[in-house]
Amino acid sequence: MKSKELTKKTKEELLKELEDLRNKIKEMRFKLASGGLKNVKELKESKKQIARILTILRNNQIDNSINK
Repeated sequence: MKSKELTKKTKEELLKELEDLRNKIKEMRFKLASGGLKNVKELKESKKQIARILTILRNNQIDNSINK
């Protein structure tokens, strides 16, 4: 999902997506340790997606504090 698509989502949707991705990474780390993970690139992409979501949430928080 691109950053533009993420900016259109509400805070609750972003937090839900963040939670899902964090759980997905936990599962992938376990599979990686046990040798069952075939696509290591997916782990990297999930980490980047988490960073995008956290950046958007922080930008929204800053915008809200400035506008008050």
